[in-house]
Amino acid sequence: MMNGVGSTLRVPSRPGLFPRWRLAAGLALAAGLALTSPLARAQLKVGDPLPALSQYALEGNLPSVLGGRVVVLDFWASWCGPCKASFPTLVALQNDFGAAGLTVLGVSVDESRAAYEGFVRKHAPVFPTVRDAEHRLVKVVRAPKMPTTYVIDRHGVVRHIHEGYHGDTSAKLLREQVSALLAEKP
Repeated sequence: MMNGVGSTLRVPSRPGLFPRWRLAAGLALAAGLALTSPLARAQLKVGDPLPALSQYALEGNLPSVLGGRVVVLDFWASWCGPCKASFPTLVALQNDFGAAGLTVLGVSVDESRAAYEGFVRKHAPVFPTVRDAEHRLVKVVRAPKMPTTYVIDRHGVVRHIHEGYHGDTSAKLLREQVSALLAEKP
């Protein structure tokens, strides 16, 4: 095998150098650890149920009723430019579909209460926002970037995930997905 500088790299192939059973046992152990690690199982995926938000010590007022409603759960941070750009879309969704059964819920991952409060004052969302100051929920969900938006059906199941915000493309897709979920029978 060539190593990229013209010389040949030799890989030892003597039996007994690394017995196959040790390799198999090591791979099995690594796979087992990956499957039993809380982080390996924690990422919220399409088809997963939304965890009970009340167990994560979120600061602020969670909506009293989410069951039976379509939920747009948006993770954001005050320092995130795309998060700022997404807020008008989230406000429009809440305004347009709230009476039909949609709840938009913003979850800030800001460590600073002042940064969170300043963002909320400036952007004045018409939907509830909470702060995950200790990052308990975001560690379980493992949102891959800010913002990450989860679209959840009336049964509490994640149906769509949006990583980042891409302007009109994201706005149109979110609107279509929310409309479709609201049209489904409860």
